[in-house]
Amino acid sequence: MGKFLSRPSAPPPSKDLEPRSLDVSAPEISNAIIGAGISGTTTAAHLLRASTPQNPITVTVFERASVAGGVWHLDPRPALLPSIPNVRPPSPRDSLLHAPPGPAYQGLKNNVPTSLMRSMLLDWPEGTEEIVPRARLCTYIQDLAVRFGSHAHTLYNTSLISISKSESNKFWGVRSRTLSKMEGRGETRFEEKDWMFDAVVVAAGHYHEPRIPDIQGLKEVAQRLDGAVLHSKQYRNPSPFAGKNILVVGGGVSSLDIVKEVAEVVGKGRVWQSTRGGQWDLPAVLLPVGVERVGEIERFIGPEGQQKPFGVVLKDGHQLDGIDHIIFGTGYITSYPFLGKLQNPDIGVEDADEKIVITSDGCTTHNLHHDIFYIPDPTLAFVGVPYYVSTFSLFDLQGDVVARVFSGKASLPPRDILEKMHRERKEEKAGWGRAFHNLYGRDVEYMEGMTKWVNQEARRRGVDEMRGLLDDEKWRERYWVLLKENRKRRGLELGAEEEMEDRPQKMWYGECNE
Repeated sequence: MGKFLSRPSAPPPSKDLEPRSLDVSAPEISNAIIGAGISGTTTAAHLLRASTPQNPITVTVFERASVAGGVWHLDPRPALLPSIPNVRPPSPRDSLLHAPPGPAYQGLKNNVPTSLMRSMLLDWPEGTEEIVPRARLCTYIQDLAVRFGSHAHTLYNTSLISISKSESNKFWGVRSRTLSKMEGRGETRFEEKDWMFDAVVVAAGHYHEPRIPDIQGLKEVAQRLDGAVLHSKQYRNPSPFAGKNILVVGGGVSSLDIVKEVAEVVGKGRVWQSTRGGQWDLPAVLLPVGVERVGEIERFIGPEGQQKPFGVVLKDGHQLDGIDHIIFGTGYITSYPFLGKLQNPDIGVEDADEKIVITSDGCTTHNLHHDIFYIPDPTLAFVGVPYYVSTFSLFDLQGDVVARVFSGKASLPPRDILEKMHRERKEEKAGWGRAFHNLYGRDVEYMEGMTKWVNQEARRRGVDEMRGLLDDEKWRERYWVLLKENRKRRGLELGAEEEMEDRPQKMWYGECNE
């Protein structure tokens, strides 16, 4: 594990971060990994596999839940509703609850087939269905953690307070807080510790800070009617909505799941789905019979006093009345408040300098090479940033890439080259937020580019090359079939240049709404 510090406070941040490479000749390379979902679990596994007697690597995983599993772990406690509106990342000075419940709900299933949703380290059991319940996905991650060693290196019930570079610029100072039960007393207590690590991997995921839009009258409705306004992160099952009129906001996967579930219990009640008509809205044809899709909300009406229901006026002028509950499936704000000054919600997304990571939009993760390595200091890495991907498979590859760089099997270009590549990427990409990290339909291109780069490095060093899911022809074939199915479902026609045998090869290597 990382080196434990006995001093009472975490090391102060350095005045300026300078890039450095890990000293792979050091007696031991210590790594902190934030999160034990699929990203953290696979990254830890790859790092442990890269450890040798000549080049030992240690890993400490910090997980604020009591088990591994990330977003697939179901905590029956509903999450708290954030402030309304909630459109920006929190300031690092705002304290976090120790381990707020995740977004999983009882009916949650994967929307990417299991044949594409796996680590190179562990196959699904023979005969596994393509779509499985949430619990199967959580068990898969936990099996990975046990079989490949990360479970034994994980501090559960442990959240991160801060991460900062030491004044000497030689290590990362990490302050953690662990919730533990006092034996025989039935009481709990918090214990804070300071650590130092050679490298840090942020694998905390996207789904922590609910995004609730700023709509006229919404705050007043939430204040007057307790429980009338929810975010999908608070949703667990449809039973509280039996016989009610429900408005679900958002056109993504969680919104569709919630619409389908509540439509089965409302009886004579009504269900509406409000969307903005965005590019990533799922087709209305997927909605259950009796559910009406409507346009974007302009403002809320009422209620009078403390009595439900309330109403909304849509931007097209139509009005919906008699609403008992509104559930926002409007996505999440990307937030890493433990990064201190690297997260600043007062900085606009277009004003990001060459050091900031999170700005006011809460969707773009700035200054990352390959969406992984923090350019000012690549000993800080991120796994799991891209959107619209085969998550388990792509994040597994990212974790393997991190392990190869941190173990000395691959090296990044100098900082000036990384900055130049990042500037070119910003100029080429159309938009910020999810558009900036969107890899929809380009998972394979990204994975091929990353594999080509690290294997060039491997041949140059005379070490083993990286092998993974790209070597599995069944995985590749299933990927292209699914991509075509999804595009047809969205009503998009595939041109010849988009066919399997003619995939475009140009892409950056290194390349917010739900």
